[in-house]
Amino acid sequence: MEAANCSLRVKRPLLDPRFEGYKLSLEPLPCYQLELDAAVAEVKLRDDQYTLEHMHAFGMYNYLHCDAWYQDSVYYIDNLGRIMNLTVMLIVFNEELGNPFIIIHSISLLKAEEHSVAVLLLRIEKEELDMKGSGFYVSLEWVTVSKNNEDSKKYEITKHHVLRGKSVPHYAAVEPDGNGLMVVSYKSFKVISVDQELEESMDEDRSEKIKVEPLYYWQQTDDDLTVTVRLPENCAKEDIEIRFLPDNISVMLKDNHVLEGKLYSSIDHESSAWTIKENDSMEITLIKKNEGLMWPELVVGDKQGELIRDPAQCAAIAERLMHLTSDELNPNPDKEKPPCNAQELEECDIFFEESSSLCRFDGNTLKTTHVVNLGSNQYLFSVTVDPKEMPCFCLRHDVDALLWQPHCSQQDDMWEHIATFNALGYVQASKRDKKFFACSPNSSYAALCECLRRVFIYRQPAPMSTVLYNRKEGRHVGQVAKQQVASLETNDPILGFQATNERLFVLTTKNLFLIKVNTEN
Repeated sequence: MEAANCSLRVKRPLLDPRFEGYKLSLEPLPCYQLELDAAVAEVKLRDDQYTLEHMHAFGMYNYLHCDAWYQDSVYYIDNLGRIMNLTVMLIVFNEELGNPFIIIHSISLLKAEEHSVAVLLLRIEKEELDMKGSGFYVSLEWVTVSKNNEDSKKYEITKHHVLRGKSVPHYAAVEPDGNGLMVVSYKSFKVISVDQELEESMDEDRSEKIKVEPLYYWQQTDDDLTVTVRLPENCAKEDIEIRFLPDNISVMLKDNHVLEGKLYSSIDHESSAWTIKENDSMEITLIKKNEGLMWPELVVGDKQGELIRDPAQCAAIAERLMHLTSDELNPNPDKEKPPCNAQELEECDIFFEESSSLCRFDGNTLKTTHVVNLGSNQYLFSVTVDPKEMPCFCLRHDVDALLWQPHCSQQDDMWEHIATFNALGYVQASKRDKKFFACSPNSSYAALCECLRRVFIYRQPAPMSTVLYNRKEGRHVGQVAKQQVASLETNDPILGFQATNERLFVLTTKNLFLIKVNTEN
């Protein structure tokens, strides 16, 4: 069963094409500060944890957590090992799960009066055989802990699934019924059995490391191509069979095909020839029909040969591309091909090699059932709107930020567009120092914080007490979207950030700040 290719359906009534931007409001925001009696238990990266994936997983970890069932309750862990601001029900469970990890999502399940807890663990593991990449991979573990049938007070692991990928997922959550898993990531994840020794994967990695000698070498000029083939031992002229056609070539040595297939472009087959050299090699000369056309490959789809570039050709190519790599911003503005100015690119304009995707994995078969190619729809943040549902995720759509609610029970229309934050996709791209992003569950505002001190709040458009006039369009403006900025009185880095309908909670190393956003109530 193949995964269904899906798409996200935007609700046009939730978009505002006439949105005019955010107006800076100087109204003060009530902010309360609570000094902590013990510092937050902050995890420091070791010297051997140096990759970008380590930074994504641990360096940007949000140490402040919000209780989905009681919005104005948040919790964190201090360096004394205490869970603060939350009543904890202890579960008698102890299991060694290996290397350190972080919990990125968890749910409580009750099926047939049997209680269980499903948890998603994320860790960065060393991959000894990976010589090309960073040497690490991302492990996403789906663990289900259920009550012990013999002792109802104890819990045991009943399911343990492992997914492996090369990038830290932006979003990963278990469905409320425990029957599926959704992941948003740049690079795809594949399910690995916890008992599997990864023999197939290891064999593939080993085969990549074995240097395979090319069957032939080739080079080209504007007029012709030269192919060099090493002859097998005791190969005579009678053992060689070569056939030239306008668009095809066939080379056989001792009844073995060395080169065969469709050429990249046409040749003059009557003028093409081959000769045997003294160094036990054969040289084939192919005359191009289209002079000046440079071939990216000799035979279409054939990877058994190696192109040898002429130094003079490389120098000519570099000369033609020189205008794209100048040390000056614009060394020659009169040129037909002005250089690309990287300063004009926004963060959202930088695309990765693999586009981001949203995948759903079935909890029983562990196969991918739904795939959404997100393309350039940049992931921004996630938020829990309804604790009975999966967390929502927010994506950039053009200049706006759109909030999507997953519905695992609706197989044909699994993701619902529930809210829009006008122009926020564009606005957030200018915040180079942003660390955390959030919005209120009722979508009345969105907020982001920088690594230090500053918090930005973007409210939904609201009616004005006085009517404004837009001179450019010649019309009255009845609604204004306010932007507010709060500056925290501390130089400690921000470690946690959570939003409720009325308040923002900001956690630093030594303080917990409460910003009252909505004061009407």
